[in-house]
Amino acid sequence: MKYRVTGLTSAVLISFSDLTYYHTWSVALLGGDRHTREKSLDKTFDLLVLGGGSGGLAHAQRAADYGKRVGVIESGPLGGTCVNVGCVPKKVMWYTAEHAHHLNHAADYGFDVTVGAHNWSALKSRRDAYIKRLNGIYKSNLDKRNVEHIAGYGSFKDAHTIVVDGQEISAERILIATGGHPVVPEIPGAELGITSDGFFELEDRPQRVLVVGSGYIAVELAGILSALGSETRIVVRKNGIVRTFDSMLGAELMESMRAHGTAIETGVIPKNLTQNEAGLTLTSVDGRTFGPVDSLIWAVGRAPNTADLNIEVTGVEMDARGFIATNKLQQTNIEHITALGDVTGRAALTPVAIAAGRRLADRLYNGMEGRHLDYHLIPTVVFSHPPIGTVGLTEDGARAEYGNAVKIYSSSFTAMFYALGDVKRRSTMKLITVGEEERIVGCHVIGEGADEMLQGFAVAIRMGATKADFDDTVAIHPTSAEEFVTMR
Repeated sequence: MKYRVTGLTSAVLISFSDLTYYHTWSVALLGGDRHTREKSLDKTFDLLVLGGGSGGLAHAQRAADYGKRVGVIESGPLGGTCVNVGCVPKKVMWYTAEHAHHLNHAADYGFDVTVGAHNWSALKSRRDAYIKRLNGIYKSNLDKRNVEHIAGYGSFKDAHTIVVDGQEISAERILIATGGHPVVPEIPGAELGITSDGFFELEDRPQRVLVVGSGYIAVELAGILSALGSETRIVVRKNGIVRTFDSMLGAELMESMRAHGTAIETGVIPKNLTQNEAGLTLTSVDGRTFGPVDSLIWAVGRAPNTADLNIEVTGVEMDARGFIATNKLQQTNIEHITALGDVTGRAALTPVAIAAGRRLADRLYNGMEGRHLDYHLIPTVVFSHPPIGTVGLTEDGARAEYGNAVKIYSSSFTAMFYALGDVKRRSTMKLITVGEEERIVGCHVIGEGADEMLQGFAVAIRMGATKADFDDTVAIHPTSAEEFVTMR
């Protein structure tokens, strides 16, 4: 009996008579001709990775580098959320909005610029082609390491066996890295809206948009759409946006977004979503209505992809929301089953998943006993307009942990980019220090260049830098970043 498992760029024929896997795939995405290779393997892998996203691929490739026989089970395009419907296409859209922003300020620098309509369709075509090239590169990287891409849906039969479209594959170790998906609220009419996944499917830019949510996805998508000319409104349940970050960041971002055309409504608890000829209308529990709009985007959180894994047969522990519990070594309560990335609910960031995956392979397959990812002091950026960079403790968090030992330094200014024009945006920075030595435990910035300047400061803070270290560093002038080493 032979069975074909199909995917975006590869297929696998499994012959149980001679335990041989025949691999057939198209390399059209890489510019080659269709061809076939044949390779003998037994059914058992040293490692099976459930999920072909950033973390799973990083772990699989490093394990293969250490000589392990590895299979990656993925039903969709390789690269996971980040490459296909997350970081990468989002950053393309952010750059698009940045171009619009700079064009609006070109006259400040003496340019006589006439800007025509933006071609959303052409942008989407180029962006999607870029993503497909990345999918092909990921497949090529697996092939170079002899990592088997098993295209199909995988679920557990038992703690050592995965079933892929009816066929059983076993492994000594299994990594669960299946990621997450956007949440849609359970209210009448919710299906009329779209999620961040749907945003990347839009063939045309909606003229009127309502974004529901307060986190980084909500403010990023709203900022992109507003910059490109959409009438954009954000509605949030509580009283602010990006509330998990330092309060200064949320307050500054809200003020800036409102000042530049994005309406933000607070205290909105969605009740239902309706549609008529005029568009979509959201009604809140308190009776307020928002709309009509052409598109509503749900950005109210993400849930783990664990519901269809049949994980219960393994005994792996999960919390009430379905996130997999792991210790600092990425181990579940079942010794040979590990998990990382968004499916664990810990710091849902692509570089975090990659770092955790590589360190896990180092520990398991290269004798680096105890090696693991430290989840403290993880830097991150929100690609809002203006962007946010943050690492370490918030002011509230620092005061809760260190009390009166906390000392705050801050600076607020207009970046030189706006010096020649009438329309300006403020940049604001904060350093949080503790103790007599004023060790820096938090660093936060919003404004032009925040996304690029934070990486170097994150290194310094991770190494234990103090305020005196910053003060003794010669400033690079004129830049916004110099404010971090000149604060008083």
